[in-house]
Amino acid sequence: MHIRNVRGRRQEAALGAWSLTLITLALFLVSTSPRAQAIPAFARKYGLPCSACHEAWPKLNNFGQVFKDNGYQLGNDKDAPIFHEPAYWPVSFRITPNWHRENSDKMQVDQTASGVQGITTHGFDLSGLDILAAGTLNKNISFLLVPSADSTGAFHFESAWVRFDNLLKTSWLNVKMGKIELDNVFSEKRNLTLSNTGGPYQIYHYQPLTSVSAQTSPFGIGDNQIGLEVMGHSKNSYTRYSVSVLSSNDGNVGLPTSNSYDVFLAGSQAFEVGGLGLQRVGGFAYFGRLPTYFLNSGGEPIAGAGQGNKPFQRIGFYGMWYLKKLDITTMFTHASEDKYLATGAATDGSVPLPAGARDAVWNGALIETHFTVNPRFIIVNRYEAIRMSQQSLPDDPTTNPSNLGDVDALTFGARFYPFMHSRDGFAIHPEYSILRTRGAFTDPNDGSLKDLTTSSLFLGFDFIF
Repeated sequence: MHIRNVRGRRQEAALGAWSLTLITLALFLVSTSPRAQAIPAFARKYGLPCSACHEAWPKLNNFGQVFKDNGYQLGNDKDAPIFHEPAYWPVSFRITPNWHRENSDKMQVDQTASGVQGITTHGFDLSGLDILAAGTLNKNISFLLVPSADSTGAFHFESAWVRFDNLLKTSWLNVKMGKIELDNVFSEKRNLTLSNTGGPYQIYHYQPLTSVSAQTSPFGIGDNQIGLEVMGHSKNSYTRYSVSVLSSNDGNVGLPTSNSYDVFLAGSQAFEVGGLGLQRVGGFAYFGRLPTYFLNSGGEPIAGAGQGNKPFQRIGFYGMWYLKKLDITTMFTHASEDKYLATGAATDGSVPLPAGARDAVWNGALIETHFTVNPRFIIVNRYEAIRMSQQSLPDDPTTNPSNLGDVDALTFGARFYPFMHSRDGFAIHPEYSILRTRGAFTDPNDGSLKDLTTSSLFLGFDFIF
């Protein structure tokens, strides 16, 4: 990677042409390659084609959702691990070598007269590595273990859970415990967007720009959480519900915050509409708590001894609308956090509550479309808008405008699958994303707040085996 100044436009144009060439090559490979077959691990186990569970890897269709809801079971003899060949190993590996370009239109730079300059970096890179092991330990006892490394090779546990399926011999009662993904309509673990700007959902991770809790205790509803989930579903998974009780630490291990718990609720209902496909409507609610101060020992905060808990919440409603090969998902969310969390005040008075402080409140809207040309070619587009409804401190046109932190995010891309069979899968993934945040940059010359725009151009080879 290297940093480009204004004089590097010719080089950037050459890189753009090079990227276009690779994308053209990707299209050629798609058009001349054999039909996709399956996904590793489960495909090897059951001998199913990938189209049985996926509209386009890793996006699930309803059969794949039923398989997942049933605890990775089909209800036949192949479910139990003792019936497999001794050589079978239910493990897959996934990584994405890529080229990407990152741009920020404003950054404080000491060597410029104005102190402000746009910065662009680009080059070849690696994503993190996921090692996915999943399946059944015995009939109606399922598991998932995902040791995951970032691009430097530092490992953590992305997921680790055991689930008891079909308790009381009904699909309406299943209990899971461990580090789990919440029952979100959009899974960030099965995401069809991978760039730095477009990969995460802004609507899942947004916290107000001025929020102190965003710096001290960042939270994302798309993050895996640690706790206990009770979920149930109809036989065809048209009707689904889940209730989760979670540690109040955003999925971090070691009980670092306090002895409080969060609650996540989700439910949805699907229905057929003629020959258009399966439609689904649903909603979710997350009710969390965070401490406002910690007990100390020798002047240092004691981990896990958080006190003065105050609430935050995320509530959302969505619809998934299918028009044959085109599907459109719409979502609206409402979120808030207590004024103590937003301003960093402490309920014991050690950090006073600022004058005029109030709860931070914001709303979000999302529309995401997928056009599945065939199981080997899918086009993705997403737009997100987040608007502050109420700042935690009184509005001021200069230092705290009412639209401070408002977000607009646009992402579009595609995934091409030259092949996918029972041993491995491969996708060529071009993507572009752009994000604008109101007032996110403070001009060093006059202290004024200006909009900050960042963008990502991404071309990756996403493979799993």
